[in-house]
Amino acid sequence: MVIEKWKQCGISTKFPTYRNSPLVTVHSWQKGKWQDDEAEGLWRIHDGIYDFTEFIEKHPGGSFWIRETKGMDITEAFEAHHLTTTPEKIIAKYKVRDAAKPRIYTLTLHEDGFYKTLKGRVIEKLKTIDKQPKRKSDMIQLGLLISTYLFAVASAKYDSLLALILAGMALCWTVIAAHNYFHRRDNWQMYTFNLGMMNFCSWRISHALSHHIYPNSYFDLELSMFEPFLCWIPNPHIKNQAMRYVSWVTEPLVYVIAFFLQMGTRIFYSLRHTNIMYWHDLLPLSIPLAMYFGSAGSAGLLLCIRQWLSMTAIASTMFCVIGLNAAHHDPEIYHEGDKNRDDRDWGLFQVDTIIDRGDLKRSQFLVLTHFGDHVLHHLFPTLDHGLLPALYPILYETLDQFKGELRECNHIEHIIGQHKQLLRMTPNPRAPGEGK
Repeated sequence: MVIEKWKQCGISTKFPTYRNSPLVTVHSWQKGKWQDDEAEGLWRIHDGIYDFTEFIEKHPGGSFWIRETKGMDITEAFEAHHLTTTPEKIIAKYKVRDAAKPRIYTLTLHEDGFYKTLKGRVIEKLKTIDKQPKRKSDMIQLGLLISTYLFAVASAKYDSLLALILAGMALCWTVIAAHNYFHRRDNWQMYTFNLGMMNFCSWRISHALSHHIYPNSYFDLELSMFEPFLCWIPNPHIKNQAMRYVSWVTEPLVYVIAFFLQMGTRIFYSLRHTNIMYWHDLLPLSIPLAMYFGSAGSAGLLLCIRQWLSMTAIASTMFCVIGLNAAHHDPEIYHEGDKNRDDRDWGLFQVDTIIDRGDLKRSQFLVLTHFGDHVLHHLFPTLDHGLLPALYPILYETLDQFKGELRECNHIEHIIGQHKQLLRMTPNPRAPGEGK
């Protein structure tokens, strides 16, 4: 089958099926992967087909990761989420056959390549690394969670604008810091992500399994879910130049309603198609309830609801200002359609799709609440953010060996770059790492 030129994907031999869906959701992305991935209805890792049906409830990381990936190629996710050799030994008994067809993804994970070399060095480093920063991350997360409820109650009890703004800020930071936890095995902190009307189960797919594995490509669900409001792919077939300028005007509105859109889309899809709601989608309601009972009823229920919706809008706006200008969008960053580097290593591809926030590195609090240490987090998503700084010497050494580059800038530069990327229509003819 001949693929139209504009649909040719830089990391795959196929244009993703889900992008033809009238409503792009987590479930439509999964359905598209079932059709595209040549996994033969089971689980594919490299060129092997595995039947993990009996392993679903035994999986140390939780049943979700196995149950929700049936029918998919999970090669890169398997490699990035496991930093010991034990998983490879465990899955051997579940292999049923070799795959009938080659993988559709063209990125590589060679043993002597960048990622596997870096991963081996990281595994050795983790044997001696100081684990105390993990405890600090837990304390920061707990402190943010408590602050969210305290400021929320204060905003209702005293009808205080200052407390409302602080509640929105604390909610935003709580949600972002929870991102440190939902990549891992099941834990209580991941549920705090849902306080922002989003859902960690959905984000484990749209973020951990889609965006983290295929950033800035057609397979990146976090790109397509913002289209046509915001479009970062330099392709006139997706959005024309005039509409890209309009994006600058509509962008603030998108920021304000982003959290509400996440909840609304899931409700709409569940009512019209397949249920994708969970019991923990009710967790956001704990905030107005805390406001009401925390004020001993002195704040009316309608006031509590108003304050809750207002603080959520504030948190949504802050989340987007931080998250959409955190790492991935700048004309110098690889996006679908740009020229690829010759070395197709998956780890180098991750590096090419990120410019890190250099202004965050001195503070674990800022890293946790502003998506910091982004390159290392993409490469090793299950590691606590507190552990990542100790890995930089190894990262720099391996990047030098494989001619990669860790790029950095500050938040203002990222905001400017992100808006330039919204306007960019022409693919970059220069591959990452090539001279200007």
